[in-house]
Amino acid sequence: MSQAPERLTRGTSAESIARHLRTEIESGTYRHEQQLPSTRALAAEWETSVATVTRAMQQLTAEGLVISRDRSSRVVNYPGEERRVRQETEAPTILVIGGYAGSGKTELGRIIARLTGWPLFDKDSATRPVVEMALVELGSAPSDRESDLYLSKVRPAEYEALRTLTAENVACGNSAIMTAPFIRELRDEAWTRHMAADAEALGATLRVIWIRADADTMQTYIRRRGAARDTHKLAHWDDYLQGVDQDFTPTLPYAVIDNSLSSPPLQEQARELLTTWAVL
Repeated sequence: MSQAPERLTRGTSAESIARHLRTEIESGTYRHEQQLPSTRALAAEWETSVATVTRAMQQLTAEGLVISRDRSSRVVNYPGEERRVRQETEAPTILVIGGYAGSGKTELGRIIARLTGWPLFDKDSATRPVVEMALVELGSAPSDRESDLYLSKVRPAEYEALRTLTAENVACGNSAIMTAPFIRELRDEAWTRHMAADAEALGATLRVIWIRADADTMQTYIRRRGAARDTHKLAHWDDYLQGVDQDFTPTLPYAVIDNSLSSPPLQEQARELLTTWAVL
């Protein structure tokens, strides 16, 4: 029987705190000129020392992302960038972003949406209220993501809803971003052929990003968001990690973004990739 993981001491690394806060700023979770929580509040949140948080803030201040107004007040300095005005004479893009829980899919999707102006369809945001109600009506818990009921009945409907939302926007000439694990889908040749056929029928370019992260980073993301659907994963963390394939390879052509602590910031990697695709 798997043991519950030890309490995560997320703040043992100032670099880890700085990376997560940087991503939250660049993805718009923290807005320009928004006041950040106090040093003591962040230390309590990350279960670490005030000194560690201070070092993280010094790093973000040096990068220009945070401005210290006085000892106890720091605000976000991220006015955003002018989005490219796209002429829709070029083919729209269907961008599929997949990855394991806690890899940073939604954050990457938000960063790309802010850089491009493309609409973002995140599976949890788009379907969670309906999914939770359906699970309760079917006699399960709203946080259920492991039972045969969820996997065979509810999950396929989630992904179909996400695909339909995206296709409707692309049919109107708009590029669109989908974020979800896509673990089954991206290794299912029938599903990938279907997506490729959809893109061709819509006159769109299909692109796939697989986002990777080390186990510590994934656990930090999962704990930080505090979602009920992650309860089972965290309570059986070692068992869950046994099912994580760090060498996962989609059956479609794809690009890799690495969100591990040692990797460049997500926005830097996203900008480089979009430039390669001639999107920026």
